[in-house]
Amino acid sequence: MQQQLVAAGLAPLIAVDSAGTGGWHAGELADPRTRAAASRRGITLTHRARQVTLEDLGDFDYLIAMDRNNRDSLVRLAAPLPRSGKIVMLRDFEPGAPADRDVPDPYYGNERDFEHVLDICERACAGLLAHVQAKLPNR
Repeated sequence: MQQQLVAAGLAPLIAVDSAGTGGWHAGELADPRTRAAASRRGITLTHRARQVTLEDLGDFDYLIAMDRNNRDSLVRLAAPLPRSGKIVMLRDFEPGAPADRDVPDPYYGNERDFEHVLDICERACAGLLAHVQAKLPNR
């Protein structure tokens, strides 16, 4: 998403962060296979994992889940707050996405699976960018 924001000239206007619903990988870089697949696309991943917090619900306009399990965890985290529509699925923004709308987890797969997930993420992020651009004033 960050790369697409830079290409669109919107990086100074829109903050993007990544966090997991569990803290078991906190402080770690992305999986080496993810970093390698991203690198082949000219994307350098240097972000270190962190766990999502209740404060993130106030700090960000959207909390975007990759799959239904993580979406459900975010909904549970947000339970004390009024419903806001901030929690959405990434594939909701991907034109033609299948009904289940989960981004598959490539962890137990091969290089091709990591490439496939990046393809999905790039398409969905392009749709998310179009959605966000439509909401920006003077655009």
